[in-house]
Amino acid sequence: MQAESSEIDALALSFIAGVGSVTQRNLIDYFGSPKAVIDASQDELQQISGIGKVLSSNILTGKSDAYRRAEKELLFAEKHQIKIVTYSDRAYPRRLRECADAPMVFYYRGNADLDSTRIVSIVGSRKATAYGKMLCERLIENLSDYNVLVVSGLAYGIDVYAHKASLEFGIPTVGVLGHGLDTIYPAVHRNVAVKMLDNGGLLSEFPSDTPADPKHFPKRNRIVAGLADVTIVVEAAIRGGALITAELANSYDRDVCAFPGNIGNEYSAGCNMLIKSHRAHLITSADDLGYVMDWQPCKENIEQNKETVQVRLTGTEQTVFDIVKEGGQISIDGILNRSNIPASKLPIILLELEMKGLVITTPGKMYRITI
Repeated sequence: MQAESSEIDALALSFIAGVGSVTQRNLIDYFGSPKAVIDASQDELQQISGIGKVLSSNILTGKSDAYRRAEKELLFAEKHQIKIVTYSDRAYPRRLRECADAPMVFYYRGNADLDSTRIVSIVGSRKATAYGKMLCERLIENLSDYNVLVVSGLAYGIDVYAHKASLEFGIPTVGVLGHGLDTIYPAVHRNVAVKMLDNGGLLSEFPSDTPADPKHFPKRNRIVAGLADVTIVVEAAIRGGALITAELANSYDRDVCAFPGNIGNEYSAGCNMLIKSHRAHLITSADDLGYVMDWQPCKENIEQNKETVQVRLTGTEQTVFDIVKEGGQISIDGILNRSNIPASKLPIILLELEMKGLVITTPGKMYRITI
């Protein structure tokens, strides 16, 4: 594969042990290019603050092996239609470029525009509750009016629900991975990841053969936050990756929004804390997000929605809707008697139907349809 010198030099520099993103940027700012860094003498390297004997020695002794790894990675990328994006490329996302710890090289496979006009990161608990799943799906369904790109981390819980809902409602979605693009973790999300390549993509700063490792995920989170205009925390405990991503977004001077939750719920405690400490705007809908961000819905999408007048329902939602429709006005006990839906789940389903404008509550806690 024929690669531009600047690309292979940037790639080789990223493979040298101990030379992280911030160090790479400092070195390139001083010497002018990755090749100039690699060609510098040990004395010249040690003129840079923070570059001691060990790191300068790593650069001098490790460059041959680094170029071999770079050549191998270029061949892998060509074979699998992966774009290698370096910091000096015009294609490097402008929002991410603004972050001081942005990766100097990343790998991307997909068709989404990483400089889309509006980009939203959606994060949350790996142990999403029914409430969190409902919020996530409703938010993303209504975001289809705003022409956004949705970014998340393809992890268990809210992350993967955000990707799935985006695919369902035709919104481009990008997953940022904590490992190389030669694998998918968790493996059960492979089918979702494959679908994302048709309307979105997969991105990682880690080269092939890099396994999923807990230490990689905080690094992954900074890209999730850095790519977006706003990070939305749907549901989160007081500690965890979602809160790390929110703090990173705040440190980048980006907006953060969070959904409030029950004060006794472990997986709402993080959101409530962010709101209480003024580190996140309280939102309850996509329209709230539009207000915070001063975004107007796309008129074309609104008109299209008016023409189609279609509301997507899950199987259980359709069952409940049909029961309410048949009953005219019916109590929650009446719905329970006519269905096999657990009593703990029915209020959430009814709330979702109310949010979609299909069901309303009448005096006496009776339900009826609106159409």
